[in-house]
Amino acid sequence: MGAGEGGKETRWPAWLHPLLRTAFFVRCELHGGSHRNECNMYCLDCAGGALCPTCVALHHRQHRAIQIRRSSYHDVIRVAEIQRHLDVAGVQTYVINGARVVFLNERRQPRPGKGVANICRSCGRGLLGPFDFCSLGCKLARTTSGDTDVHRKLAASPPPNSYLQDHELIRIECIAPGTPPPTAINERVAKRRKGTPRRAPMGV
Repeated sequence: MGAGEGGKETRWPAWLHPLLRTAFFVRCELHGGSHRNECNMYCLDCAGGALCPTCVALHHRQHRAIQIRRSSYHDVIRVAEIQRHLDVAGVQTYVINGARVVFLNERRQPRPGKGVANICRSCGRGLLGPFDFCSLGCKLARTTSGDTDVHRKLAASPPPNSYLQDHELIRIECIAPGTPPPTAINERVAKRRKGTPRRAPMGV
């Protein structure tokens, strides 16, 4: 139960928070030999982690299963599929491959671009239309009372995947060398310098 805008109460399904913490598009540990072994499915009834199509066909045939897709390395879901189970009103939508989608989680943006008249009420990201949120995660964060830092908890919590162990999770980070202290720079420059240059004798 959460307090929405204007004091309205918003009730969120129990599977939404686990869904937003799940890591998708990893190789299924049970059906790695299948040609469809990528975990891009999620069972709303079990809420046990990412599933591959074979997992759904064998063990979740009678359950409510949804498919997650990717856009610019971020997870999205088609509006036509999720709106049957969740109210996505006010969330920014995009048209990708002819289908309208919404992003699952917040996408970091330093500052809105110039000329942006509307921003996300949770993270401040610039929006392209008359919407209130840039993602389902931002709508959850804004309309959940007593939990003012949902984004931090979603990022810190390990993704609930019943088929992956913690040490098997692959996290991709931006790795860039830090700026060395001035003393280190001076030492390296000094080592590269040669002695006093000697000129060849001038011909007579």
